[in-house]
Amino acid sequence: MLNSLFIVNTSGDVILEKHWKSVIHRSICDYFFDAQRKASSPEDVPPVISTPHHYLISVYHNQIYLLAVTTSETPPLMVLEFLHRVVQTFTQYFDECSDSAIKDNIVIVFELLDEMLDNGYPLVTELNILQDLIKPPNFLRNIANQVTGRTNVSEVLPTGQLSNIPWRRQGVKYTNNEAYFDVIEEIDAIIDKQGSTVFAEIQGYVDCCCKLSGMPDLTMTLVNPRLLDDVSFHPCVRFKRWENERVLSFVPPDGNFRLLSYHIAAQNMVAIPVYMRHSIQLKGGTGRLELTVGPKQSMGKMLEEVVVEMSMPKAVLNCSLVPSHGKYSFDPTSKLLQWNVGKIELGKPPTLKGTVSISGTAACEPPPITVKFKINQLTVSGLKVNRLDMYGEKYKPFKGVKYITKAGRFQVRT
Repeated sequence: MLNSLFIVNTSGDVILEKHWKSVIHRSICDYFFDAQRKASSPEDVPPVISTPHHYLISVYHNQIYLLAVTTSETPPLMVLEFLHRVVQTFTQYFDECSDSAIKDNIVIVFELLDEMLDNGYPLVTELNILQDLIKPPNFLRNIANQVTGRTNVSEVLPTGQLSNIPWRRQGVKYTNNEAYFDVIEEIDAIIDKQGSTVFAEIQGYVDCCCKLSGMPDLTMTLVNPRLLDDVSFHPCVRFKRWENERVLSFVPPDGNFRLLSYHIAAQNMVAIPVYMRHSIQLKGGTGRLELTVGPKQSMGKMLEEVVVEMSMPKAVLNCSLVPSHGKYSFDPTSKLLQWNVGKIELGKPPTLKGTVSISGTAACEPPPITVKFKINQLTVSGLKVNRLDMYGEKYKPFKGVKYITKAGRFQVRT
């Protein structure tokens, strides 16, 4: 499957290279660097690149690329899924998957890759088993390893490898049994000048943090499961029961994991929670720009982490703007205008207005506007959990579902 794995940053430096079967020279990355230079942004690099004798498959995360090299035709989705698993594992071990984190923990990175792939084929990708095989780094363990000469690799086979539920460790005990569920939804939409929706879709996730003793068996029912399209489950979910009853039945892993991801493409189900009013005139010499962004009254929620971006035409030389809230920046090289608004409360929409310096006399086409935002305690699709039951020895019934501060998150206790 995989012959080599290279981790490179956006500057074109190879941070790490790992080989299986045979060594492939890092000059193979030149094909990738050529595609990177042609891309308008780091996210636009093609995920699959074909060369005369190799295939390059990559994912982008936090200013670095994980680049897998294969010499034979391989299902690309399988390789992409494995690379995302590597990113998730590094994030759990080092709190982030970044250039500095990989360099600071280079030995553990190689140990993890040795366990996750065997002769180029995926072997162990479950976090619970990896944490039994290779202990996560901490300050005291690092000092003890330096004194005794030991490593983070365990000498005992993980208990999960010997059971028919490999994603969960045996003998887990907690004083307080708790489970947290985060319902996270991301909206991608295109709005025309009149405010009508041209295209809209929702990509959603249900992330879990289970701290439950023993071997619990959970059953979750949703209020409107028919909304979900293209659902992808964690291996712990019993797929047959979902097909027949639209019920999520599973034995959860210990700790953090993603229970499911889903897609909603019906535009009539996607309610856009923000509005954007704009007046842009980019004529020769001096132009004018005025932007107003805010939450729709029907949502009744506060917008957070609001960022407005515009890729201005090449003829724009500079911007002289005054924001009523937040701050803005303009890069004359990339022509990117960025307005960091922050929080927006109901009834207080911020504005950005001023003049734009333009070279030449020809009028420029107004650029598209990108708005990024975050809303807590809101699921745009209306997805809600109806009931959550747990079965197993020494468990009492859940007292109910209690919503807490984060978006769509609910907490259950025994």
